[in-house]
Amino acid sequence: MKSFRGFVIKEFFHIFRDYRTLLILFGMPVIQLVLFGYAVRNEIQDINIAFVDSTNDHVTRQIKERIRASSYFNVIGQLPSERDIREAFQRGLIKEAVVFEPGFASRLAHDGVADIRIVTDATDPNTAKSMQAYTASIIAHYQRDHLGSTALRIVTESRMRFNPELKSVNLFVPGLIALILMLVCALMTSITITREKELGTMEVLLVSPLKPIHIIVGKVLPYFVLSFVNVVTILVLARLVFDVPVRGSVPLLLAECLLFILCALSLGILISSRSNSQQTATMVSLAGLLLPTVILSGFIFPISSMPVALQLFTHIVPAKWFLIIIRDIMLKGIGIEYFWKETLVLAGMTLILMTASARSFKTRLE
Repeated sequence: MKSFRGFVIKEFFHIFRDYRTLLILFGMPVIQLVLFGYAVRNEIQDINIAFVDSTNDHVTRQIKERIRASSYFNVIGQLPSERDIREAFQRGLIKEAVVFEPGFASRLAHDGVADIRIVTDATDPNTAKSMQAYTASIIAHYQRDHLGSTALRIVTESRMRFNPELKSVNLFVPGLIALILMLVCALMTSITITREKELGTMEVLLVSPLKPIHIIVGKVLPYFVLSFVNVVTILVLARLVFDVPVRGSVPLLLAECLLFILCALSLGILISSRSNSQQTATMVSLAGLLLPTVILSGFIFPISSMPVALQLFTHIVPAKWFLIIIRDIMLKGIGIEYFWKETLVLAGMTLILMTASARSFKTRLE
């Protein structure tokens, strides 16, 4: 009995002596609770919206003021014409536009009916449906409060851009590419290198004529090729089976995927160089990479609905920038002139991570 008690005390001592284990046991649950509590939200908030109103009469001003007062929307301003909506969507300036027909108030007074078009960027179909429902509800409340006792009617018409069928697969396929690449590149790379440390075969590399850069390239090259094959396979299956469009340049899409693969591989090398066991590398990769890829990248939950602190934190999540790029290419069919900033951010992250991982790996080998 004494030996068993001593064995348990010894195990507790080993756990509390290792700060990495303490971080996993106590830090990760807290991080996950915060992420799921604040980031997992289905409601929308602070969605960028613009108006197209050629008349700007007293009725349209009242409706716009109602929308502006709502916490759901952040009014960017007014567009000159309906033709400018697509450009605003492509540049990511707005997610929704409310179009009032010309002579709105006079049409309502003389004909008893006036039209409002709600045009939405439907690359994220769930958010698009919520935006339209909230906007239509605000307009309906205005009609009830101001026109309820009359025969006047405001008719709302909804239009979806880039994904008019509201197919959820168009949302999930780009996110799935990011998730699989992060899984194959970062997680598998970190595990395979730490396995060498646990098996003791890393010492063989120390006495070999190979330089650190040769070891790194030799380790990650198979995963680089495998990841690229996965990207091509997903795109082919998505097009043939689910009819997911690729409206933009395919070479540009593949080039951006290669850039993200390099970024994810660099993360995997950095994690492996700082980890002494496969267990630690796996937990750090799962909690530190896969969870942010799913929750904080805009894959499922809109970033604009998150608290400001989490919105700022999403800037360091590489998958966020990659998802903006890949959705712009696949669904909007636009070129790099629209997302060159996101590409530069992703390239900068890749360069920084490659430098940090190479130096850290070299230090550990020495």
